[in-house]
Amino acid sequence: MKKRTIFNLILVALIGFLVFLLIKSIEEPIAFKEELEKRRDAVVEKLITIRVAQKAYYGIKQEYAADFNALKTSLSSDTFLIINVNGDPDDPNNSVVSYDTTFIMAADSMANIGMSLDSLEYVPFGAGKVFRIGADTIRSQKTLVNVVEVGTLWSDFMGIYGTPKFQKYDKNYKPNEILKFGDMNKATLAGNWESK
Repeated sequence: MKKRTIFNLILVALIGFLVFLLIKSIEEPIAFKEELEKRRDAVVEKLITIRVAQKAYYGIKQEYAADFNALKTSLSSDTFLIINVNGDPDDPNNSVVSYDTTFIMAADSMANIGMSLDSLEYVPFGAGKVFRIGADTIRSQKTLVNVVEVGTLWSDFMGIYGTPKFQKYDKNYKPNEILKFGDMNKATLAGNWESK
């Protein structure tokens, strides 16, 4: 009788363990998908913000920032030149054309669109990691063009899900690839999330 009770307890424990494994095998892909969407969306939103900042920097300097210090310094202390044209300079019948030049503080423009420069370089969910950033000029069709690239590895912000083990739940998930906008080899500001 005592052996039968021990056997039943072991059997119940084994069944409980198998149920636990079954629940975990169902929960893991669901939790991964939820975290993937949440974290990817946050990083993409930050990359879009950095892209806006790079465009603003380009408007001031006619080049892209190669590091975040230059980007943040310029956008907090430089000015945009705004030229308003009164009249049509291409109209031969219009003899009165005037130009009004105005300077606007870049910091005011960034504040008006709600951009915080303080934490611009930090990867959401990245535990202090910063985005990779690079800018240069390349020759394209015999012309020098400015290029920029900003991004981060998926594994930098996916936490416990940042390993290839989780590719089985999403065939497009590649934790060792970069989520980015721009390209150091061609003149584009497109994000690689936009082409999918």
